Amino acid sequence: MIVSAMSQPDTKPYPDTLEINAARLLGRIESFAKIGQGPGGGITREGFSDADLDARAALIGEARACGLEADVDAAGNILIRRAATGPDPAHRKVLMMGSHLDTVVNAGRLDGVYGVLAALEVLQVLAESGTDLPCEPVAVAFANEEGALFPQPFWGSMALAGRLEELPAQPCDHDGHSLRAPLARAGGNLDELESAVWPTGSVAAYLELHIEQGPVLERAGRQIGVVDAITGRAVLTVQVTGASGHAGTTPMDHRRDAMVAAARMVTAVEHASKEDGLCRVATVGRLETQPNSPNSIAGTARLTIDLRDTDPGRLERVEATVRDAIRVIAEQTGTRVDYLATTRSTPVATAQELRAAITRSAEELGLTHRTLPSGAGHDAQMVADIAPIGMIFVPSIGGVSHVPEEDTSPADLVSGAQVLLRTVLRV
Repeated sequence: MIVSAMSQPDTKPYPDTLEINAARLLGRIESFAKIGQGPGGGITREGFSDADLDARAALIGEARACGLEADVDAAGNILIRRAATGPDPAHRKVLMMGSHLDTVVNAGRLDGVYGVLAALEVLQVLAESGTDLPCEPVAVAFANEEGALFPQPFWGSMALAGRLEELPAQPCDHDGHSLRAPLARAGGNLDELESAVWPTGSVAAYLELHIEQGPVLERAGRQIGVVDAITGRAVLTVQVTGASGHAGTTPMDHRRDAMVAAARMVTAVEHASKEDGLCRVATVGRLETQPNSPNSIAGTARLTIDLRDTDPGRLERVEATVRDAIRVIAEQTGTRVDYLATTRSTPVATAQELRAAITRSAEELGLTHRTLPSGAGHDAQMVADIAPIGMIFVPSIGGVSHVPEEDTSPADLVSGAQVLLRTVLRV
């Protein structure tokens, strides 16, 4: 059951004095920012990479050091909870909170990891204070949310939500290396993914605290964002196969240039959104060619196409349009196209009761707030298959993310975690 702050405006089912430890939270954020940090300050912790495994080990170490239990499920998700003190006759549902530890290449220090560390802090505060709740609070670090190395974004949350049929049976990275061994190193097991699934109704609610990754809150002068919807997304990994050859001796009319075909596909993707207005945004963020030599014609090209919109019908139509455009370009250039991976996430709305609880918590703390949609995808929209979801945003300085300059003021980071704590206590 979700207890709405709006339906019980005079009830405070928690101690007013309970607060997060700001210094501890900020210290952990700084510590994790060093894991995978490059010489230019950017952080690269692609899912299941060595740096990601280091971050996962650090999180488990932090949790166990403060007396909490940390386990890894078959999908590689890290689940942190209070140590069991005996049988639970009530068989309480779980109140889940968290995000992810992995990053894109050359990323900032907050995307994902802030939500995980804030969830850990909330759980630690509850344990230290001896606060008992109707639901069991559990912090989670979902595996491979970004899909930067292994192109299966939302891997961990899809598994937890039971979307196994949408995951590849033999997942591989961009170079064709199997996920099996890296997942095992992380504590998971590709053959037992079914054991990572949580049935519908087992999670009372899921809360995710995140930086906004956009400019809305900063421009509006608001300290807290109450997310009402999360954008949908379709990610296509496409391989174009042509014929490699000598750049000086192969006549233009005898070429099957994969680079040329890929370049036309890039502009077709942009055109679908910018000119035709078929979806909110469309991006080709990764493009690789072989042999990638200045005096050779590209024989193969691989690209990722990212399509996003809050309307599922529009998202379906733009994907069909892009696929048609790619087919035509392949025919015109004499190349072949193969879809190596396709990942889709449906636009979802957050639960009204959780939005109300977040809003009331912010108001009690004297924090200004604004309701807004999320233009980025999040694990929350996968968990929405099995539980009500709520999301809390804090401002991003300059509205930038996925770059080393990504930042949020310490005061806002602390405020967001405090809102998460109060919201957890309301649910």
